[in-house]
Amino acid sequence: MSLAQQFAAYAAWRSQLGEGLERLRNWLADNELNDAQTDLRLTQLLERLREDRLHVAFVAEFSRGKSELINAIFFADYGNRMLPSSAGRTTMCPTELMYDPAKPPCVELLPIETRANSAGVSEYKKFPEEWRRVPLDVASAEAMQETLRHVSEVTRVSRETAEHLGFDLADDSLAAFRVDAEGMVEIPRWRHAVINFPHPLLKQGLVILDTPGLNAIGTEPELTLSLLPNAHAVLFILAADTGVTQSDLAIWKEHVDAPDGRKKGRLVVLNKIDGQWDELKSAAEVDFEIARQVGSCATILNLPANQIFPVSAQKGLVAKINADDALLEKSRIPALERALSEELIPAKQEIVRDDTENEFNELGLRARGLLESRLAGLREQLAELTELRGKNRGVVEYMMGKVRTEKEEFESGLQRYYAVRSIFSTLTNKLFAHLGLDTLRALTQSTRESMLEATFSKQLSDAMANFFAVSRDALAKSKGEVDEIHKMMEAIYRKFSVEHGLKLGSPASFSLLRYEKELDRLETWCDTHLNTMFQLLRHDKAHLTQKFFEEVAMQVRRAFEHANRHAEGWLKAIMAPMETQVREHQIQLKRRLESIKRIHQATDTLEERIGELTHVESTLVAQIAALASITAAVQEALRAEVDPRDQMVVNL
Repeated sequence: MSLAQQFAAYAAWRSQLGEGLERLRNWLADNELNDAQTDLRLTQLLERLREDRLHVAFVAEFSRGKSELINAIFFADYGNRMLPSSAGRTTMCPTELMYDPAKPPCVELLPIETRANSAGVSEYKKFPEEWRRVPLDVASAEAMQETLRHVSEVTRVSRETAEHLGFDLADDSLAAFRVDAEGMVEIPRWRHAVINFPHPLLKQGLVILDTPGLNAIGTEPELTLSLLPNAHAVLFILAADTGVTQSDLAIWKEHVDAPDGRKKGRLVVLNKIDGQWDELKSAAEVDFEIARQVGSCATILNLPANQIFPVSAQKGLVAKINADDALLEKSRIPALERALSEELIPAKQEIVRDDTENEFNELGLRARGLLESRLAGLREQLAELTELRGKNRGVVEYMMGKVRTEKEEFESGLQRYYAVRSIFSTLTNKLFAHLGLDTLRALTQSTRESMLEATFSKQLSDAMANFFAVSRDALAKSKGEVDEIHKMMEAIYRKFSVEHGLKLGSPASFSLLRYEKELDRLETWCDTHLNTMFQLLRHDKAHLTQKFFEEVAMQVRRAFEHANRHAEGWLKAIMAPMETQVREHQIQLKRRLESIKRIHQATDTLEERIGELTHVESTLVAQIAALASITAAVQEALRAEVDPRDQMVVNL
């Protein structure tokens, strides 16, 4: 089955999962079992599912057929080339193909001049007025092709302007950026492009990143530090006639191959194998030539040969448009699509499943615990009232005194709860003293000052190293505070469960490991691209300082921002069950006391009250069963595997 069918099946699975979560949220609201925190977390889960994106990046040097491959894999059903594809350079700036229903079909272009500022592309996405928007006429293939040619536009600027915009003209690898006889340089007109196109796959959450060649890829730090590393799959395209050239190898080592040796999600495509098709050679001879080139590429890139896919994107596109099955098979595009879907879809589904399951299970247990607590309290009331049948007034008074004493003991125990809240608040403040952005801002400012005041290369190097050392120390101290908060809440959960019968389970856990790994990744990148003797000797301190803060410190800040948001969510999640159960227990004790008082004062007959509570008991039992049914349906959806044969999901 094609990648398009696989992705449609994945979208159906995601939709089914979202419907189950929506049913849970509505049911909790209808039965008055939700609170602000539960509703917020379910809303956030649903938003994450709706906004879920599958990012596939295409990386290659110029003239490798990258845009044609995108057309062949994703847009052949459109009946024509969506992206411009011709000899020479067709994509001059990083280009995202996606769909946002809140915007009309268009091409949004960010001027190259914005590189003069330190803000990244993601920051500029918050300011639509900075982008030039060109309407996209989806009813006309010719009009679309004309509009999409904007991504190929260039502009001529002076050498000084080019260098100010980050184009390193002294770098021999940037062969396209050469100063002409008039002292001018031809550079991309646009820094970034976003094509908003209502294609079915893009509507379902696919995002395609089309990157320029080595001549431009290294000039946009956000591309190399964020967009490519975070892509769910990266297709690296080579040409069958040239194999791995020096510039290809440079792109592979610098921007595609993971520093930890991880190959998952990295596929190599050997394009243009139709150049090997020769009527004077047998099919076996052609296959041998292609296999030889695959073997050579595998050796150079240190990859298994089965991770390199020889194809003809151009013939594959023609075959799909003309419904020529024989030519399609000969193009070998289906083999690449199968590999991409087998690696991409299950990996993405696993990520979404894990993220959703952890949050959902905690919310489901919390709702069930609340219902079971209510049921236990109600049955205690029923037991007490049943014991009063045929008893005299003195026994009723004794029972009322017993419940009142239990209520007073619980309220006395609440002092411990309030003390825990106070300690919790103190530990939270200590956590954000280390993890908070104020601390990072102070570190960023002091590092900038140290780098600008540096008189020797070693001082510049030490300032960059110190930035990471202090950042890592902040994460380590934050981890200590997280562990202390978790241990404290674990103890108080256990104590209140034993002493007062609260249904608390175990407190949610939280890890900063992903941010520690992100810091390691960024430091490794810095040590290989900026903090090297070659770079320190080659560039002045002002240039290096600017690059460090534009390309590295900005990504560190983003990691800390994410860590802060996740920590805030965890702190709310870990305290909310305690607050809910304490409040519920107080309500149940009050109700028990009120019930006995009313019997004592003869404002209610005993049998009437027992009848009322029995009815409430049956309602609670039915609610627990309904909740179990709803949560089981969501669990079933979570365990389902994508079945592309009929775009449905099947259970494992």
